[in-house]
Amino acid sequence: MAIVIIRTLIVYFALLLTMRLMGKRQLGEMELSEFVTAALIADLAAHPLQDMGIPLLNGLVPILVLFCCEVLIAGISLRHIRLRSLIFGKPSLLIQQGRILQQEMEKNRFTPDELMQELRSQGVLDINSIAYGVLETNGRLNVILSPGEQPATARQMGLNPEDPGYPSIVISAGRVLEANLRHLGFDRAWLEQTLRSHGAEDPRRVFLMTARPSGQIYLALKEEKP
Repeated sequence: MAIVIIRTLIVYFALLLTMRLMGKRQLGEMELSEFVTAALIADLAAHPLQDMGIPLLNGLVPILVLFCCEVLIAGISLRHIRLRSLIFGKPSLLIQQGRILQQEMEKNRFTPDELMQELRSQGVLDINSIAYGVLETNGRLNVILSPGEQPATARQMGLNPEDPGYPSIVISAGRVLEANLRHLGFDRAWLEQTLRSHGAEDPRRVFLMTARPSGQIYLALKEEKP
C-alpha cells in the first residue's frame, strides 16, 4: 500500500509541475496541440498507477518527452506564422454584420444550435446586433456588437471617472493577509476601525474582505452555522 501511495504522489507532483511549466493557458481554453498533449499525458500517467509491475520511469519519461515537444512547438510557432497557422489553424468569421456565413459554419462543423448556445452564454439574443462573430482557434466564439449596440463608455459620455485601483484580498476566511494590507498602504489600525464600522470587530468573523487603494471595500461576514 505504501508503494502505491508513493508512486501516486510522484506522478501527481510530476503532472502538477509539468502543467505549471506549460503555462496558464493549459488550464483554460486549449489549442489543438495542447489538448492532444494533455490527453496523452493523462493516459500515460494512469498506466504506472494501474499496474504496479510497470516501472515508474515508463510513465515519467514519456510525460517529459511530451512536455519538451509542446514547449518546442510553442517556441517555434511564436517565430513562424505559417507553422502556427498549420498547427493551430486560423480564426473563422461566422457572423458578419448580422448575417450568418453558412459556408464557414459548415466548414467548421458548427451547427445553428451550437451557435445560439454560444450567443446565449454571452448574453446576446439578437443576431442582427452582431457586427462580427469570430470562431477562435481554441473553439471559442467571440462576439463583437455593432457600434450602436455597444454600451456607452465614460469617455463617450464626456465623463472622466477616477480609477479606484485594483481590489486586493485583505481577509480570507478569517485570516488577515498582512502583505496585501501593507501593499495597499493601510495598517492594522485602519483595518480594525473599518471592521468596527461594519459590525465585525473580530477578523475571524469575516469570510472575505477586499480593499482598494482608494479605501473602497467589500466585506462579507461568515454565515452562522445552523
